[in-house]
Amino acid sequence: MTNEELWNVALGEIELAVSRANFVTWFKDTKIIDQSNGIITVGVPNGFSKEWLENKFHKFILKSLRSNAPEIRAANYSIVAPSANNVKPTKPKFKKEPIFNDAEQLEFREFYIDPKTNLHPKYTLDSFIVGSFNELAHAAAIAVIKNPGRAYNPLFVYGGVGLGKTHLLQAIGNSILKEGPNKKVYYLTSEKFTNELLNSLQNQTIQSFKEKFRDYDLLIVDDVQFFANKTKTQEEFFHTFNTLFESGRQLVFSSDRSPKSIPSIGEINDRLISRMEAGVLVDISEPEYEARLAILKAKSAEKKIDLPESTLELIALMVQKSIRELEGALNTVNIQSKYQNEVLTKEEVRAILSKNLKPRNTITPSQIIKTVAEFYDIPEKSIYEHTRKTEVVRPRQIAMFLLREDLKGSYPYIGQKFGGMDHTTAIHAYEKIHEETKKNTRLEEEIKGIRGKYQNQQR
Repeated sequence: MTNEELWNVALGEIELAVSRANFVTWFKDTKIIDQSNGIITVGVPNGFSKEWLENKFHKFILKSLRSNAPEIRAANYSIVAPSANNVKPTKPKFKKEPIFNDAEQLEFREFYIDPKTNLHPKYTLDSFIVGSFNELAHAAAIAVIKNPGRAYNPLFVYGGVGLGKTHLLQAIGNSILKEGPNKKVYYLTSEKFTNELLNSLQNQTIQSFKEKFRDYDLLIVDDVQFFANKTKTQEEFFHTFNTLFESGRQLVFSSDRSPKSIPSIGEINDRLISRMEAGVLVDISEPEYEARLAILKAKSAEKKIDLPESTLELIALMVQKSIRELEGALNTVNIQSKYQNEVLTKEEVRAILSKNLKPRNTITPSQIIKTVAEFYDIPEKSIYEHTRKTEVVRPRQIAMFLLREDLKGSYPYIGQKFGGMDHTTAIHAYEKIHEETKKNTRLEEEIKGIRGKYQNQQR
């Protein structure tokens, strides 16, 4: 079997083990460039692909290679420049034609929603890019799909605007319907639930409303923070929740904040929040750079957008807040590129994006960790070591706390930053420091001092 044949067979197996979006993003333009002494060298187009394959997909790659060539015992990755035949000109000449053709103008699939389930078919797990910022939420979603109504019930996903919560919630619904087409699944926002309730009260059809919502196998409610201060809505939803939960039906919620942070007024709201907290709570934080770049590549492949990788890298650097903003920036740059009939320079891309971006904190995790190490007078490298020395553990916990508080890093991401520690270590560190700052004024002053140092570096 030639190297090309071996790699094609391996790719076929890998494609079945990872999502379509990840496969298209990270395995494009890869090939075996060398095989000697049982060691395979895989050529990759850039450093991002190299790092992603090494850290995320190495086990899939090695398993697939070994299953087809048992003599293989290791795999390495090397960046290979594209051949001259494949290099695109810096300023390609576009044909003078309309920016959007008739087929694009008549394409309405983007707006299709299944009236029976209120789900959009485009939201699937295959198109959901997984990174350290959302991998716990993704894992919880898979657990719900495999075993609905059991251990992960209710599932409560929270995080800021535009981070993919709706995509994940609807993907759960679409996946459960795929597994069981006869399942009764329904997705709606808290606002729609409130409006349907009010309409049923006005039309004296409240009994039909109750029967409708208490008959689902899976009920997904988005943006539950808007139930706050709506007493009548809370009361009806509370009874709907209890009926479904007690009969073993699955409930999935999302919010822009944790249940404890939702304003609580009155007994019903307290009891409703308590029910929500009784299940599994997972957060989605802002995506780190590598995840933002992966999302841009996946969106480009999906929309057939052909922008240079350097442009995608610049967008990923400048747009940090949400996936929605990333997609908007990608579309804006693409349209401008088509309009000018040429590839935009970095300066042009930067100017386009700067018009729509708010000034943002540019402090990096490395800066925070370095500042903490300097503040406590310990070698920076020691903070990454797996040691229980008090003089190291304490600064590390404070650094983890600051990464969570100031950069909104997910617990898995924070754990990875500190030598691949488990996410539970990051959770423990955050909670410990968070509680201690409430009663330890000295610690509070130390954290203020650390913040002051790295914030001054940005001025």
